Amino acid sequence: MTARFGARLAEAVAARGALCAGIDPHPGLIEAWGLPVDASGLERFALSAAEALGEVAAIVKPQSAFFEAFGPAGVAVLERVVDVAHDAGALVLLDVKRGDIGSTMAAYTAAYVAEKAAFAADAATVSPYLGFGALDAAVKAASEAGNGLFVLARTSNPEADALQRARLEDGRTVAQSVVDAAADHNAGAEPYGDVGVVVGATVAPGEVDLSRLNGPVLAPGFGAQGATEADLRAVFGEGLPGLLPASSRDLLRHGPDTAALRRAAQEVNGRLAGLRGKGQ
Repeated sequence: MTARFGARLAEAVAARGALCAGIDPHPGLIEAWGLPVDASGLERFALSAAEALGEVAAIVKPQSAFFEAFGPAGVAVLERVVDVAHDAGALVLLDVKRGDIGSTMAAYTAAYVAEKAAFAADAATVSPYLGFGALDAAVKAASEAGNGLFVLARTSNPEADALQRARLEDGRTVAQSVVDAAADHNAGAEPYGDVGVVVGATVAPGEVDLSRLNGPVLAPGFGAQGATEADLRAVFGEGLPGLLPASSRDLLRHGPDTAALRRAAQEVNGRLAGLRGKGQ
């Protein structure tokens, strides 16, 4: 039986560090690597990044949209990226941000994180804004397969403020209600549960209470988007269990030199070592 995602993630982070290395084949980055912005350039860019970063990062995060933009050929490359990263020893978090109800959400789950999923990822990002309860079956299916989900809670884009900071009748923000629902799924898990949340590294300190989560926290906004180690400490404190600062462009700019890519990831992991907590 496959070990739970939370346990596998804790083991990987203990061995390799907390960095979540993004693979975002933006056309500008593909061009910067001296490659054509077509399916062949995408393939060379993404597979090189997956091999290099997969050798040193605990978890890599391909952004599905950049692959889908190239049509069926791009989706085929994404499938290979998952395999290459796994072969290099990394876990794979597919950044797909899916969220729907009933059979449609079941189909998304079957594609990414259920038993025998087509893409065979270890985790995927999902949106709870059709109601967290709409994700319950996905959480169950992912957990039964030994995989996880990362639920959007408090993202750092300004367009999210009005929704995610809105207050419910009980006084909690919408973002806090998402974190609390994830915490309910993680209760009692060791070293932490399989349901993570996404909380931007650039949000205001103290805005979200993660003390009861008992699960991983994906923290985008680190690196090229402006957040520093000091910002991570301000927002998340010292030693938050399961904290995964995410960086993509700041790493990928070191390509196409794969050795430079690996060194960049290792250097970031060294700087993040002081933030590691329980299970890491």
